[in-house]
Amino acid sequence: MITFLVSIALLVIGYFVYGRYMEKVFGVDKNRPTPAIEKQDGVDFVPMHPAKIFLIQFLNIAGLGPIFGAIAGALWGPIAFLWIVFGCIFAGAVHDFLSGMLSVRHGGESLSEIVGIYLGKAIKIFMRVFSVVLLILVGVVFVKGPATILHDLTNMEVPVLIAIIFCYYILATLVPVDKLIGKVYPLFGLCLLIMAVGIAWNLITEDYAIPELSREMFQNLHIQKKPIFPMLFITIACGAISGFHATQSPMMARCMTNEKLGRRIFYGTMITEGIVALIWAAAAMSFFGGIKELGEQMSQPNHNAAWVVKEVCNSMLGKVGGILAILGVVAAPITSGDTAFRSARLTVADALGYSQKSIGKRLAITIPIFAIGFLLTQINFAIIWRYFGWANQTLATITLWAATVYLMQEGRNYWTAFIPAFFMTNVVTTYIFVAKEGVGLPMNLSTILGAIGSIVCIILFILYRRKYNRDKLNS
Repeated sequence: MITFLVSIALLVIGYFVYGRYMEKVFGVDKNRPTPAIEKQDGVDFVPMHPAKIFLIQFLNIAGLGPIFGAIAGALWGPIAFLWIVFGCIFAGAVHDFLSGMLSVRHGGESLSEIVGIYLGKAIKIFMRVFSVVLLILVGVVFVKGPATILHDLTNMEVPVLIAIIFCYYILATLVPVDKLIGKVYPLFGLCLLIMAVGIAWNLITEDYAIPELSREMFQNLHIQKKPIFPMLFITIACGAISGFHATQSPMMARCMTNEKLGRRIFYGTMITEGIVALIWAAAAMSFFGGIKELGEQMSQPNHNAAWVVKEVCNSMLGKVGGILAILGVVAAPITSGDTAFRSARLTVADALGYSQKSIGKRLAITIPIFAIGFLLTQINFAIIWRYFGWANQTLATITLWAATVYLMQEGRNYWTAFIPAFFMTNVVTTYIFVAKEGVGLPMNLSTILGAIGSIVCIILFILYRRKYNRDKLNS
């Protein structure tokens, strides 16, 4: 219990201390006009209340990520708490804050356009394709998953449910951000927070033995002995750092009325997500009697993270918990899916320089995106989806390198982005070499290749910095 409570306290302290420091590093200017004011169009650039923006951003980046990822990460034991806490404060929240504020500073531009400014045209083209593909994949998977669950609850045919969800997605993608997302998302965001607070209260007040991070517990407790590095850092993404967040932040960057809100909306929502991840990791480790017992339960057929959510909520929260569990495993992925498609529309529009003020121009981009998405629902994603965790963290890595270059060019403390960028480069490079869905090399060799990949990135950055400084002196 002490480790759990200290971890939550550290995240809160991180928000007030390191979050304020990141404000200074970036150079937040409360007097600078934001895109919501300068480019207001009544569709995507719409000023909204900060509380609404916070809850929408929280749901955009959270969904089921900090729940499912934390439950899977709990299999490694309380060492997962360390990654959630320090990953969130020094990597994830920094990533979200810098990517969000860069969008604010660049007129609400999408991630691919921002990355292109600082990492070059070739990377921009790659990121345009990479981001849109990733967003469509997210949207499609978050159609099939909820449709399958609703089929079990209602006996309606899965294709019919997919069609209904797609109709909602199209509506949410096209209508002004404040008309549907602005009204529904805050409610769902509150539901996720209420569910987490209820679970935390039960963990603290009831007889649950949350494992402590003691000397004997400071080890790999995974039932299958999967290596902590890099597997844990890919498994727990949304609770620590997730590239998907950087694709969502521009939507809220277009609704902020003051740069001073950036720490609360971008850094703060990531810290909140980290707390939610801590709560679910602790619940998973203790609910079944221990980490070994969790592993045994999850090794059973159909005993996945969604099943754990259902069991925990029904037991700890009663009938209300059952409703929240269904809301979580159905509504949360749907709300992640619709913003994924909306982000895909904005990314394509920004790449083409295509105004989205008129409904006709929005349809011109939306229809092809959804046509591709619908076709992809006919494919088995069991293999493709294995790459999502790696692709997600790779996206975060690229975003951090872009932020590093930005801070360097501005003469600010670029180490705040450089260090997590270096670490995540090592993680994603090692993972793709060692994972079965990747190259499948031995762990020792993959670790060496991961280190080499990270060193290469450092060398490239040093060379770029020297060239930039030399050009600046000669200009």
